[in-house]
This record gives sequence, C-alpha cells and structure tokens, in this order.
Amino acid sequence: MAEPEAMSVSQQPGEAEEAGQEAQSAGLSKAALKRAKKKAAAAAAAAGGSDDGAAATNGEAAAAAEAAPEPAGDEGADSGDEEEGEGGEPGAEGAAKKKKKKKSKKKKSGGGGGAIGAVPTQQTVPPTVPVTQLFPGGIFPEGEWQSYKEDQRWRETDAEKRELYRLQHDMINEVRQAAEVHRQVRKYVQTIAKPGILMTELCEKLEDSVRSLIDARGLEAGIAFPTGCSLNWVAAHWTPNSGDKTVLQYDDVMKLDFGTQINGRIVDSAFTVAFNPRYDPLLAAVRDATNTGIREAGIDVRLCDIGAAIQEVMESYEVELDGKTYQVKSIRNLNGHSIGPYRIHAGKSVPIVKGGEATRMEEGEFFAIETFGSTGKGYVREDLEVSHYMKNFDVGHVPLRLPRAKALLATIDRHFGTLAFCRRYLDRLGEEKYLMALKNLCDAGIVDPYPPLCDTKGCYTAQYEHTFYLHPTRKEVLSRGDDY
Repeated sequence: MAEPEAMSVSQQPGEAEEAGQEAQSAGLSKAALKRAKKKAAAAAAAAGGSDDGAAATNGEAAAAAEAAPEPAGDEGADSGDEEEGEGGEPGAEGAAKKKKKKKSKKKKSGGGGGAIGAVPTQQTVPPTVPVTQLFPGGIFPEGEWQSYKEDQRWRETDAEKRELYRLQHDMINEVRQAAEVHRQVRKYVQTIAKPGILMTELCEKLEDSVRSLIDARGLEAGIAFPTGCSLNWVAAHWTPNSGDKTVLQYDDVMKLDFGTQINGRIVDSAFTVAFNPRYDPLLAAVRDATNTGIREAGIDVRLCDIGAAIQEVMESYEVELDGKTYQVKSIRNLNGHSIGPYRIHAGKSVPIVKGGEATRMEEGEFFAIETFGSTGKGYVREDLEVSHYMKNFDVGHVPLRLPRAKALLATIDRHFGTLAFCRRYLDRLGEEKYLMALKNLCDAGIVDPYPPLCDTKGCYTAQYEHTFYLHPTRKEVLSRGDDY
C-alpha cells in the first residue's frame, strides 16, 4: 500500500482528523504515524489553534499511538503504555514469556556444563584417577603417628620443635601424596594377585596404576624402583624380564615390594601374599618384627639396638610345613635403610639381627624398616638372571668408547637418573639390543646390577616393610594402611 500524501497548510481540522483516521486504518509504521501527527498538529496551528481542533488532534495522536504495532524487541518507554492499553497486553505478555524461556535455557545449559567437568570423588576399578583429583584441597592423609621413647617425649610440647614441624609441611605433604598412591595401588593389586595370573601381567598392571594415580611426569613423579615380586626362596630383587612366563601358584609365597616418588621423595613399602594358610605363622612373624622395629626406632636410637629387638621377636615364631617344624629366622645379611632424595639407600643400614652398627638415627631422616623371615638358613646369596639395575649415585664422569653405551646412558639419565630400573622399563622406552651396552656400563662402574637374592632352594621367605619419617616432635609411619 502506498504512503498517503503530505497535508497542505490550508487543510482544516476536520481534514486533519480524516487524515489521521486514514493513517490509522492503513496500519502504518510508527515512524510514519509520528510524521502524520506532526503534520496534523501543524495544520491545526495554521487553522487558528482553536481548542476543539487541538483536542481533536491530540485524540487522534493518542488513538494512533494505541493502534500502532510495536516493533519486535522494542524495550522503550512505549512498551509500558501498551501493557496498560487493552490492545497491547497480549503482545507484551507473549514477549515477556519468550524472554523468560530464553533465560531459563541459559541457566540449564550452564548447569549441564558444570556436571560434565565435575571432579571425581572416588577411585575407579582399576584405579585410574590421580589422587590429586580425589583431594582437591591438596592436603593428603597423614600416616600413623607414634611418640618417641620417654627421654624424647619433651619434643611434643616444645615450641621450637613444633614450629620446625610446621615449616616442613610442604615437603612432607608430597611424601604423603606418594604414600596415598601406594596404599590405593596395593589395595587394587591385592584383588588381582590370585593363583593363575602371569607375573608379568601383575607387575604391568601395578606399575600402570602407579603411573596413573601419581600422574607420572618423568623424574618429577612416578615409580621409584622396579616392582619386586620374588617367590618362595627368592627373598628380593626379582621381577620378570620380557618374555618371562612365570605364573603365580597357590602354594607360592610372594613378596610384593614397590615404591612411589614425588620430587625424589621415595615411599618404599612391601608386603607378602600367600594363599595357603599354612604360611600364616611365617607372615605373622615378619609383620610383628617389622612393627617392632618401627616402634623401637627414634631420634638418637642406635641401629644395632633396633636389630636386636627385631631378631628377638622374629625368632620367637615357628611354622609347621609338611609335618616338620621350622624356627623363623631373620635373614642376617638383609637390612632396612635410610632414604634420601632420588637415593633409595642413603647410607645408613638398619640390621634385623643383633650386633650391627652403633650409628644413631637423627631428626629429619627417612627410614625404611624392612624385615625378612625365612624357613631356610637365614642367609641369602646372589643367583638367577639379573633384572634390577641402578646408576651409581657417587659416580663421576667415566669415558665410554662404545657409542651404543653412551646412548643408553643418556636414556638412563633422562628417564631414571639415580633411581633403580629394570629391563622391562628399557623395553617400554623402545630400547632394542641394549644388553651389550648395559654390560659395558656395569663393567665401567657407572651402573650397578642387583641380582636376585636367594636363600636355600625349597625354603620360604617373607617380607614386610614401611617408610617412616623422624619429625622434630614425633615419628610418622607414612606408608601405614588398613591392610598392614
């Protein structure tokens, strides 16, 4: 429809009214109606400005304003007038409902996004959730607290010692994180370590769980040393090499020894798995001996005194096997040890028999108390194929002639540093045909081999181990859990 022509100045009020009505009936836009109103007002003023004409013009303007449809999305002052008028109510209500729906959709969408990114509150099976997500506050569970002996009890109330304890919080919190990883992984492993499982499969599942839960980042966080799963008369330092087909049997006694580390702070803990109940006294003897060693440990305590206490408890147990009774013996050439950053054996040895060193424990040291009991001679020797290796912590620069040995050493430095490793770990990194180079590094004294340690063939050995820290106030058994 064509827009009406502009009115001339000579038009009368009656003509202006007719023009307003025509514009109103034409359903013109708001802008066109405003122009029509202005022209009508100008015509009325030209006609002499009579009151009747002015009233008529104002009435037409009001009617035009009521009749004019409001443009979509207009939130101006005119919308309020339309809501008051009868003709404007349905449109205003519809627009308001439409706006409310849009807002509710946005709110729902935001809530859904939050649910997708929610932090897990419990561990999966098998464990895959890093423990940092299970403890979003960054504070990890404390271990078991034990007081020192009577002559050191003053430390618990001394203001200076309590302040020293508070200053160590960040460091010890990292170790508690590593300990929590150890607890959760071994809880899972105890459910899959059943007769019939391939030892290689058991170790790989355990190690993959450690990498996931600790959020492995090379030397910054990860596995501290190869998983020891020594069987029966083999007491320590055995893990399957690639291609090994050993299967766990019902009558086996397996020592599971594995470690976790964050920034070089190592948690070393071990336990024994046996399915046949006839081995229960052997396991009980070793567990009791380990707990005795922890209880006796403390600041200024002599290492030899701890060894004497361990042996006394260990050898008070007996075990009957196949109608023959055996006294449980402490394996006299195996020891506990102090732990340093990136150094599993930091220099001090904790004997498990009497007559050891008179060296004393000191404040601020980490120790692993590990005890071994045996139905054999109580003495181990090196035997079987080597699987464990570790770079010498004190070695300096040693010239190497073989390029392959140099390349392998670079791989060891980059991925393990002075932490222990095994041949499976080198295979996992893609290393091939490295045995000659590895032997060259061992011959040069750069890397030390750690063969399996075996007692008399046919006997049975067991192990339990915990890591603890000598705080200024008390000692904390970091790796303690509900299981042992």
